[in-house]
Amino acid sequence: MKPQAVEIVYFAFENDFVDTFRCIPMIVRYKLDTCGIKLKLPEWVKLRVDEKRELAIRPCYTESEIEHYRQYLIQRVAERCQKTVSELPPVEATWDILGEVPGEVQEKALEFNCAPLTLRQWIRLDVLQRFALIKLCRSGHEGKNFPRALREFGIATA
Repeated sequence: MKPQAVEIVYFAFENDFVDTFRCIPMIVRYKLDTCGIKLKLPEWVKLRVDEKRELAIRPCYTESEIEHYRQYLIQRVAERCQKTVSELPPVEATWDILGEVPGEVQEKALEFNCAPLTLRQWIRLDVLQRFALIKLCRSGHEGKNFPRALREFGIATA
């Protein structure tokens, strides 16, 4: 997967936790997928707020940056949790595919009684927005944030 540089942004649908970093924001989730590390919530909560903020702003796009990001995260988890991080299998970057809207996004939209996304809407989203929609489709994420994200991204008006 060739990661794209993304602007450091916190989405409005993350506002209920981003000030305290109670949950892992999408910008960090994107970088975790990029560097191949699965950071579990119990590990995340043991990190200091300044370390969490650093994980959000630290670059993670070139091979060198990705490796530095990995090493920073590995060291923080070892220090705070006294354990090694879990590796992620290679992730298929379906958010980078612009030829069609992923089926899981369409299914989740229908689940929330939203109109299916058009290809034009999908293409107009930036990479982090597409990443967020795909992540919000998957188990383990609060379903209420999917329609909130669609509204925030200007796709759904309901």
